[in-house]
Amino acid sequence: MTTIDNHVQDKSAKRVGELTEVFQRGLDENLGVGASLGIRLESAGEGFTRYYLDPNAATINAMFTVHGGVIATLMDTAMGSAVFTKLGDGVAYTTLELKVNFIRSVTLDGSRLTCEATAVHVGRRTATAEGRITDAAGKLIAHGSTTILVLGGDR
Repeated sequence: MTTIDNHVQDKSAKRVGELTEVFQRGLDENLGVGASLGIRLESAGEGFTRYYLDPNAATINAMFTVHGGVIATLMDTAMGSAVFTKLGDGVAYTTLELKVNFIRSVTLDGSRLTCEATAVHVGRRTATAEGRITDAAGKLIAHGSTTILVLGGDR
């Protein structure tokens, strides 16, 4: 492994640590999507995150299925976080575009939803990522992509 590889690995580990810390702070202080919807960070690495959601009464719509906005929020959180793990210190981001393809509805049957997201491209001004949500049986619930605006700092 070269010195450059070590730097990238160290930067990624630092960002994953920051992501974990920020998410935990939100849970501790009852802030954000983790606290309000029950979205939880399961794992993260360089350019990759896995979040999950156990659907509950706060996540359903009038048809008693998980609201599409909740599914989109799970995916947006995972994809943005995957990009975050590849950004440098002092660099922020915001979603420019979010595309979600809903494949099947989700009822309150106790099935955990898991979203795996991967950063596809991380540039100086924009980034892209892809995500997939599956249920506990591995069935595809939704898939999508995002374009992210990279803000400030050094990538």
